[in-house]
Amino acid sequence: MSTATPRFGFAGLGVMGVPMSRNLLAAGPLTVWNRTQSRADALVDAGAQRAHTPADLLDASDIVGVCLLDGPTVREVALGANGFASATEKAGKVIVDFSSIPPEDAREIAEELAGHGVGWIDAPVSGGVPAAEKASLIVLAGGRDADIEKARPLIECVSERLTHFGPSGSGQLAKLCNQMIVANNMMVIAETIAFGRRAGVDVAHLAEALKGGFADSTPLQIFGPRMATHTYEPKLGGIGVMLKDLLTAEKAAASAGALTPTSSHTIALYKSVAEREGMSLDDDISALVELFDDR
Repeated sequence: MSTATPRFGFAGLGVMGVPMSRNLLAAGPLTVWNRTQSRADALVDAGAQRAHTPADLLDASDIVGVCLLDGPTVREVALGANGFASATEKAGKVIVDFSSIPPEDAREIAEELAGHGVGWIDAPVSGGVPAAEKASLIVLAGGRDADIEKARPLIECVSERLTHFGPSGSGQLAKLCNQMIVANNMMVIAETIAFGRRAGVDVAHLAEALKGGFADSTPLQIFGPRMATHTYEPKLGGIGVMLKDLLTAEKAAASAGALTPTSSHTIALYKSVAEREGMSLDDDISALVELFDDR
């Protein structure tokens, strides 16, 4: 693999993968793959190459980034038919998985691909779509030191900071800590905006008023104004994705013997979205305010 001008690849062109891919394309040669191939059209028009399978993507790349929905999807792309493990030219290459998946999935995929000579880094990110657009994501990584060094050219194009937590799976465990804080915070922000509105507070100015204080947070600044104005487009993240991560955290906590009563209550609130008329788990996370804000 050339360390001077690595060929980048990216699999998964969703709300995070598209801006990440744009930043990679600005830095050098890029090949992209997505199950729905039309999602790659704009990137191909901008100069990226199109791969028709994950195997083709790895063949055409030195370092591949991945950003997919869940563990089963990542496993299929990595190890399934025409997956990365089926590539012809794979020895010495490295794959960086920016998806949020269970730690045990990350460990198993890393072990399987190591047998093919491919490095696998679990590297879930924090910062959401705004940080993906600005190439300022925070990366929480697990994997071998040598693989992380190989992958730095790609990671540095999409992030502002990387923390290596240890062996495979440890990055995903760190992301679960992140998601517990974010998921609980998002629900409290929604509850607070609805309360403030009902009590007579001008909630359109609440996030700005609280900026810099102890109640401030990035989710408050991004999603508070959207909740205040019932603005749910463009979609910045799905309610169901947050629930998925909380359920994974709950399972990991049970395995570790850790108590998570706050998150358990919040999980019940997220699940209630599916039972609420006019709401869906596919809704933008800002729509959580509808649980508390009867209009």
